[in-house]
Amino acid sequence: MSKNPIIEVKNLVKHYQDIKAVDGISFTVFEGEIFGLLGPNGAGKTTTLEIIESLREKTSGEVIVAGYQLESHADEIKQQIGVQLQAANYYPALTLNELLDMFAGLYNVVIDNHDILSRVGLETRGKAKYKELSGGQKQRFSIATTLINQPKIVFLDEPTTGLDPQARRNLWELIKDIRQKGTTVVITTHYMDEAEILCDRVAIVEKGKVIAIDSPLALIDKLIASGFDRKKPVKQANLEDVFLSLTGYEWRDE
Repeated sequence: MSKNPIIEVKNLVKHYQDIKAVDGISFTVFEGEIFGLLGPNGAGKTTTLEIIESLREKTSGEVIVAGYQLESHADEIKQQIGVQLQAANYYPALTLNELLDMFAGLYNVVIDNHDILSRVGLETRGKAKYKELSGGQKQRFSIATTLINQPKIVFLDEPTTGLDPQARRNLWELIKDIRQKGTTVVITTHYMDEAEILCDRVAIVEKGKVIAIDSPLALIDKLIASGFDRKKPVKQANLEDVFLSLTGYEWRDE
């Protein structure tokens, strides 16, 4: 991870009439890191991401992505990013290969469909129709589509919600691999263990404001230093570890 900023958000504000969905959020994401945006439902996480992705207009503030100002260079920003939304809908009767070809045409790039699908464990499903995929497979395919234009930044909005333990752990490895290949990753999640394992730094958002930002380990150490005492002892493994040990870690083609 470098110390070169690739996303700069400065005093970002988004109002919906009398509702302040985003109320002066500021943070910086550095090249090559996995950055987590955490918070309860309605905290402003998704709205913030959608503004950065140029999918939603801001009320005020400044956003710079890959050196481009959002207000004047939204089209250039779109060429630099890949976006996986909370809910993605694709043409259900098209095959995965046909969908990838369509996206490649939109980006005006040439891709190797098998290579893209193999990165998410779907290399045998290229001829399958999207509607035939399981929920986990659809989620994996959604992430695959973010890689088509070889983006500098990938945005993943709650990518593992509703997935079984195997799919969740394997998606963690996929996200690490995306970063390993040089792409910056911005992720939202409600799973704190996920953020702790994946993220170099996290920003915790509450009521449209950033209330803490640091590495997961540093935030945990600050809490412990404040006198926090966990009521139940923490063991070296949890029930999910037991489940995976008994059932395996491989991708499942449900």
